[in-house]
Amino acid sequence: MNNVKSVFSIKDLENLTGIKAHTIRIWEKRYNVLEPMRTETNIRLYDLENLQKLLNITLLHNHGYKISKISKLSKERIPQLVNEIISDKSVKHHAISSFKMAMMNFDQTLFFNTYDRLLSERSFREVFYDVFIPLIQEVGLLWQTDTITPAHEHFISHLIKQKLLTNTEEVQAKMPIKDDRVFVLYLPMNEVHELGLMFLNYEILSQGYKTIYLGESVPLDSLKDLKKYFDNITFVCYMTVEPTRTEATDYIIKAKKEILDESSSLWAIGRATEYIEKGQLDQKFSIFNSIKSLVDYI
Repeated sequence: MNNVKSVFSIKDLENLTGIKAHTIRIWEKRYNVLEPMRTETNIRLYDLENLQKLLNITLLHNHGYKISKISKLSKERIPQLVNEIISDKSVKHHAISSFKMAMMNFDQTLFFNTYDRLLSERSFREVFYDVFIPLIQEVGLLWQTDTITPAHEHFISHLIKQKLLTNTEEVQAKMPIKDDRVFVLYLPMNEVHELGLMFLNYEILSQGYKTIYLGESVPLDSLKDLKKYFDNITFVCYMTVEPTRTEATDYIIKAKKEILDESSSLWAIGRATEYIEKGQLDQKFSIFNSIKSLVDYI
């Protein structure tokens, strides 16, 4: 029919819940908490209902409930208990689980309801740092292990992107109050992982600076042109998968040569920065290991 994944292996459940496959088997055998299907060769397979139940059981277990007690609860009581727990302040892990379920079911309503509940208790910035960043990291790992399809990743990324755009528009409406530099934010050629850069744009705007957001796959030549219009530019480059391990250092050398002058600097962030030779670091070029460290530095 399509490539939407609705049946999961025990390894998928381990990846999605953080509970080891060995433990899942014990819980299943000893306490009968899950009801897997079986292939002709006796391999366990689980549906979305089993996944939802295991995510709920995981939350209860993490909050001190013994699996022996959980196993005696009715099908209806487990989600009721979960809701009682999440009315408390410790909503982070449940929110991530809810967002994962929204992703697995392509359920926009669950995404928005979970987001609205979070926002009633904390700021957008806190939601992004505490929930969206860990969620994005988990989604990347789930995609790499084939637990989810690219469609799942695109779906959840687009919904997070919508929230980023809405919040960014609010701060963009305010005039910049700091004029000692302009930030130009971009992704290098063939880089399309944009969420981190979008959140950096929101954070820098929130601090009162003017930003020029160029987005994904920007050639260096396009950056050169900006020097005709602005002085004191800080270029911010987010590298997740591009440039590659063998190209990263050469990219920075070329960027420093072609786009930097006495009044500009280049900041790099993202997983691919680990491939850059640290000998390239100087007053004009800095590497940051997290969004928070970059924002704190401003």
